[in-house]
Amino acid sequence: MNTIKLQDIGRKDYQAAWDYQNGLFQDIIDIKLKNRHREVQVKTSNYLLFTEHPHVYTLGKSGDLSNLLLNEKQLAKKGITFIKTNRGGDITYHGPGQIVGYPILNLELFKADIRWYMRSLEQVIINTIAEYGLKGERSDGETGVWLDVGTPFARKICALGVRTSRWVTMHGFALNVNTNLGYFDHIIPCGIRGKNVASLALELGHEIPIEEVKAKILKHFSTVFNAEIG
Repeated sequence: MNTIKLQDIGRKDYQAAWDYQNGLFQDIIDIKLKNRHREVQVKTSNYLLFTEHPHVYTLGKSGDLSNLLLNEKQLAKKGITFIKTNRGGDITYHGPGQIVGYPILNLELFKADIRWYMRSLEQVIINTIAEYGLKGERSDGETGVWLDVGTPFARKICALGVRTSRWVTMHGFALNVNTNLGYFDHIIPCGIRGKNVASLALELGHEIPIEEVKAKILKHFSTVFNAEIG
């Protein structure tokens, strides 16, 4: 069984968190490159970072800037940062009341399959929100976890966007728990028009303790990835 090191780094500016996870990501890649000619697979560390960001819009490498509906002045006035990042996907929002998870995993120790990895991340969140009586689903061609798929009320509760290199992952998922969803009004979330966003608090009608949700995510992450987290 693999071990995943949990690091809860608290509230951190997006750029600082990106730099930090990039350091861990690069360390794993360097070890793999150094040992690439060995016949036996070298064990590397795996990490799961929990964080929360101040208000920020991030645009993925394949994203369309026109999905940001505010100009530079308007962003400054509202106290929102904008950052172009190297993850997959389009534009999304991060902010207070949201759990952001950055798994930095050597997939060769789990399963060297990006599709499997993305579906596994979704499954962790589907299992987590099921504990609150919510039926999370996948939507064809639209990464993430959704509610009421196939109806006019389809809405995304968790966004996913990752980067991989040499089977090492970074970036990850953002689950709306007590998030102020009004900030999504200034973007076309994930570049998908006509679809809304959701949060645990809005669906359940009351705020949910963040630490309680994190504990449930860890439990399901451990099960889905067959790993010990600590």
